[in-house]
Amino acid sequence: MTEFFQSSLGMGWGWFVANLILILLIALPVMLSVAIVIYFDRKIWASMALRRGPNVVGPFGILQSFADALKVFLQETIIPSGANKGLFLIAPIITFTVALLSWAVIPFDQDMVLADINVGLLYILAVSSLGVYGVVIAGWASNSKYPFFSALRAAAQMISYEVSIGFIIVTVVLWTGSFNLNDIVEAQRGHGLGFINWYGFNLLLYPMAVLFLISSLAETARAPFDLTEAESELVAGYQTEYSSMAFALFWLGEYANVLLMCTLNAVLFWGGWLPPFEWAPLYAVPGIFWLILKISAFFFIFSWVKATVPRYRYDQLMRLGWKVFLPISLLWIFLVSGYLMLTRYGV
Repeated sequence: MTEFFQSSLGMGWGWFVANLILILLIALPVMLSVAIVIYFDRKIWASMALRRGPNVVGPFGILQSFADALKVFLQETIIPSGANKGLFLIAPIITFTVALLSWAVIPFDQDMVLADINVGLLYILAVSSLGVYGVVIAGWASNSKYPFFSALRAAAQMISYEVSIGFIIVTVVLWTGSFNLNDIVEAQRGHGLGFINWYGFNLLLYPMAVLFLISSLAETARAPFDLTEAESELVAGYQTEYSSMAFALFWLGEYANVLLMCTLNAVLFWGGWLPPFEWAPLYAVPGIFWLILKISAFFFIFSWVKATVPRYRYDQLMRLGWKVFLPISLLWIFLVSGYLMLTRYGV
């Protein structure tokens, strides 16, 4: 595509137009997916609580998310008189923008990636850690007690679980020998017994897959770790003073992050765009189908947990991060590196 546009528009403008189209081909489906997964999220919660869920707007209620989006779009934007207006409006933009930036290095199929960089995993860690700035700025700029408490919680929660996620990812990098997400997916080809395309089948990496899934829930502030939005304590947390499109941007950013974490679970431990087994007929199915199927499975788990698991207390959240996940993930780095030194490198 880049060569086609460069041949007609020149090197500079051709590169710009080609990459702009590629960015839109990722950003627009992600935003549309957010509307779809919000609908399925509510349907899953309703089924587990023996309720109907959205069933009025459109067939089977499938247009409910779009009706909600239209509602917030038509609302008046209210800015508290004591708020820092500039930061108050910038905060949701930061959250939404950062949520989309990480998708640039996600491989949807073999060679189907916007930026196939060698440090793709480091890029995701760096960009995803910036998302908390939107929450912290929103909590502080609102000039309100409960949003400020939420901002403090978000900062502490992000630090607690970002450290564990970093160590968990190190075990995958050690086994693969690369930070490139395409290389990580390719390394899982036939990894289990020569025909299973999963790292999750590996007895040394499976515990890290479980820890990464739980840490993903905490990183995205999903139940049972939604302490930043705990309505019983903080009204709505950092979103309390927000309305209209500013609230909608938080909404989009939150679900885009959830989808990103579901994708990372699939890519790092469960084969990404590879079919589950090394069987030629399965490769006739496009890789992006397998990736979407795995993302959907993880999103179901996220919704299932939210519908069934009660919220943690804040001290339990901190204890789990610092006293359980951190020591285990650090220990596992030594186990994986020691095993590799003995078996792969013969030291």
